Amino acid sequence: MNKPLFITLEGVDGAGKTTHIHFIEDYFRTRGLPFYMTREPGGTDLGEKLRLLLLHEEMDALTETMLMFSARCEHIQTIIKPKLAQGITVVSDRFTDATYAYQAGGKGVDARSIDVLKSLVQKDLDPDLTFLFDVPVEISIERLKDTRTMDKFEREEPSFHQTIRNAYLDLAQSFPQRFHVLNGTHAIEAIQDEIKLILDGRLG
Repeated sequence: MNKPLFITLEGVDGAGKTTHIHFIEDYFRTRGLPFYMTREPGGTDLGEKLRLLLLHEEMDALTETMLMFSARCEHIQTIIKPKLAQGITVVSDRFTDATYAYQAGGKGVDARSIDVLKSLVQKDLDPDLTFLFDVPVEISIERLKDTRTMDKFEREEPSFHQTIRNAYLDLAQSFPQRFHVLNGTHAIEAIQDEIKLILDGRLG
């Protein structure tokens, strides 16, 4: 591998990210490649504390956005950048694309405000590769009912989830060199075969 990659996984809740994160983890482990798995919001002690607030406490949408970037700043400075500097690939369950989808798309925060926070917090850091797991909203909602107690985002109305899905697909169209959209309704094995092909192509 020439350089470590910063890989992110995105998608509406219930799209199947958790299942495929484990596959990606196994992919790197079986090849003996250095990697680090993390998530947002979270990833650090401070980030995990903020995660509880962000997922369960009601707050103004802009407050929510700034807390997301506070957690992200700590995540970047203490985990993501140091790991990449050590030659370790970082795989994150969500990153800034989620803020554009959920806070801008879902909650109406001005995307230009997110642009400013992104520039301040990330500088020149962007994912090298983003897997977007896409499913129709009715399927994602049905899957969520069958899993666990839902957080405040997962409990939102179907129209909220549709707006998020649309925002993600718009992002994928805007950054086709980075995004790979995977049909989350396909068989798990077929999706993972596609992930493997993409990773093989990037890692050699």
